[in-house]
Amino acid sequence: MNAGSTSLKLRSVDPAGASREVGSLEEASRDVGAVGHRIVHGGPRLTAPALLDDGAEAALRDAAALAPLHDRPAIDAIDAARRALPHVPHVLVPDTAFHATIPAEAATYAIPARWRDDWGIRRYGFHGLSAQWAAERAAAMLGRDDLRLVVCHLGGGASATAVAGGRSVDTTMGFGPLEGLVMATRSGTVDPDVPLHLVLRHGVPAQEVERALNEDSGLRGLAGTGDMRRVEASAAGGDARAALALAVYDHRLAAAVAAMAASLGGLDALAFTGGVGEHSGRTRAEAARRLA
Repeated sequence: MNAGSTSLKLRSVDPAGASREVGSLEEASRDVGAVGHRIVHGGPRLTAPALLDDGAEAALRDAAALAPLHDRPAIDAIDAARRALPHVPHVLVPDTAFHATIPAEAATYAIPARWRDDWGIRRYGFHGLSAQWAAERAAAMLGRDDLRLVVCHLGGGASATAVAGGRSVDTTMGFGPLEGLVMATRSGTVDPDVPLHLVLRHGVPAQEVERALNEDSGLRGLAGTGDMRRVEASAAGGDARAALALAVYDHRLAAAVAAMAASLGGLDALAFTGGVGEHSGRTRAEAARRLA
């Protein structure tokens, strides 16, 4: 089960690893041996896949305060799945778990101790399931388990992750999924003075700033659409806004990969995944050119 902020995806996986999409819990209820739940944010306590029990459920509900748009729908989906399938194990698989190996120097923000200690403000990282899968595939394809690898997950959300010998050591997303790369509708990193300036000096409501940074920024804010295919087509047709959007996207991506390479002490391979990473040859080629 993969419950997002606006969707619920269900897949049935057989013992051999083959999977198929299913339309409902009722359709999936025949011969189910266990249920895996993708969780966006595991918080400070869920740092590995966990069998759902009272302790894990309490940790998940605490983590929901850190990612309410994603974890609360997941909790609702878990509740529904447990009602439909009460006699099978349910396992929580947090997207943040892969990044639990990030060292303190990369995970710690230079902010007041109370923020860090009392409220759990740190770099958690996201897209962990995707980054881990890509890292495992890259290692198998190249026949090496000691790779210094940067995984670029480029989809609606986007991040770059430094993976050393199969372990995450740095990533561009932080406390929430806004930090880092330019995304389809999310801004990526902006100077923290920008939202403060808008709220304190221009009276823009904080909720409106949050919404705009998540929904009206990124490629959509630069080019009017968050669809990379449309941005690339417009740029090819001479649209100056679209051309700038691609240049900003490419600049931020190359800079992030270089930063991840610094965390690794070098770079052996670069992996792309996600919708843009898979389908945009222009993006991959431009990243390679800028990093040559």
